[in-house]
Amino acid sequence: MKFCWTTIMVNNMEESLKFYQEIVGLAVDRKIGPGAGGETIVFLGDGETKVELITKRSNEKVNIGQDISLGFEVKSVEEKMAFVKEKGVAIHSGPFQPAPFVKFFYVLDHNGLKIQFVENL
Repeated sequence: MKFCWTTIMVNNMEESLKFYQEIVGLAVDRKIGPGAGGETIVFLGDGETKVELITKRSNEKVNIGQDISLGFEVKSVEEKMAFVKEKGVAIHSGPFQPAPFVKFFYVLDHNGLKIQFVENL
C-alpha cells in the first residue's frame, strides 16, 4: 500500500497556496476547478510528498484539530526558523530536541494546522 496525499480543507486558497509554496516549499502539481459546486482543488508536491488543498465558495469555517501536524524535513532548523521569521510567519513552538538525532519546531498555516519542520541530525 502506498500513501497518496493529505487533504486539507482551507478557508482561503490564495493564502494557503502562498504559505505552502513559499514557506513549506511545495510546488503546484495540478489544479482542478472551480467545479460545479464551487470547489477548487490544488495538489502540491512532487515525489511522495503530496498535499491536497480544497476550498469551497461557502462561508463555512474550516475546523482543524489541535492534535495533528504535518512534518517536513529541512536541512537546518536554524536556517528555516530565520526564513519563516523573515517571511512574517510566527514560530508556534520550539525548537525542540527530544533526542540527539532530531530537532524540530512548529508554525501554523492560515487555517491553524500545525506544520512541523524537522532536521535529522
